[in-house]
Amino acid sequence: MGGDGRAAVGGVVERIVEAGIIAILRGLAGRDLERAVDALLQGGIEVLEVALNTPRALEAVSSLSRNLAGRALVGAGTVLTAEEACAAVRAGAAFLLTPHVDEAVIQAGQREGVPVLAGALTPTEIVRAYRAGSPLVKLFPAGSLGPRYLALLRGPLPQIPLVPVGGVDETNAAAFFEAGAAALGIGGSLVDRAAVREGRLEVLREKARRLTALAAEKRALRCPRGGEG
Repeated sequence: MGGDGRAAVGGVVERIVEAGIIAILRGLAGRDLERAVDALLQGGIEVLEVALNTPRALEAVSSLSRNLAGRALVGAGTVLTAEEACAAVRAGAAFLLTPHVDEAVIQAGQREGVPVLAGALTPTEIVRAYRAGSPLVKLFPAGSLGPRYLALLRGPLPQIPLVPVGGVDETNAAAFFEAGAAALGIGGSLVDRAAVREGRLEVLREKARRLTALAAEKRALRCPRGGEG
């Protein structure tokens, strides 16, 4: 990857961390997907992940990345192979997430010029993912061990930015940020499929507003602005 590619990857990583929340879209298609995305955007969400085990996922990545250019960052998740990684990037994915550490997938992302957030749970897996080229490591499934586990990992591994995913919701989001999360990936607890199908889109909007406000608050505490003088 040349200098321009590294700069592009760095820009995407910075945007994910700046946004703080990745909304995970799984099991929604067609009009339901459109309505869910509209509600999330109205609630302040700026980063979206389409899980590849969703029907017509690549079509969704393509249409969303095209229609939301300049408004939101669209990536693909549940990427299991290098072939899926390449297909997702061709469809327009700006970043990729995996549930596991696979050097072939990370290398495919590097060749295509997009960051891969590889899924890892143990210290060994986390270091392996980071050394293989994952600039942000997806801590998965984070909810099973909780914010305290993240805080303990940050002791020996402060240089590795971690993004908790799996079991993250409004009840523990603040604690994950306080434990040192670079960002959070939130799926079903934010993108409530039943609420979408029943037309209760305000549920998504309000959850998105609360979570993005929390992320902004934690970001401000992490990076205080200097005073005058």
